[in-house]
Amino acid sequence: MSMKQDFEGLRKKLDELNFPNLYLFKFIVKSDVKKIAQIESFFNSDNAQIRRKESSKGTFVSISVKEIMLSPDEIINIYIKSSKIEGVIAL
Repeated sequence: MSMKQDFEGLRKKLDELNFPNLYLFKFIVKSDVKKIAQIESFFNSDNAQIRRKESSKGTFVSISVKEIMLSPDEIINIYIKSSKIEGVIAL
């Protein structure tokens, strides 16, 4: 299955929204400073609201990001980039 097919369902939902639109991304990643920094680098640090929450044992970090997105492609591109980071789960 190609990357494009993976995101067809998401694209259909996004196509129903009006853009620009405030979008909430959620990721779960092992507590690894490098991986957290990689995810956060996908967003505009001036405009994005980034919230991190550690799991009770500190093994994982949940990252929630709210940012104004200009198009469905912009959202899907972030999910594609995040899927290339080993161990990252996008919700």
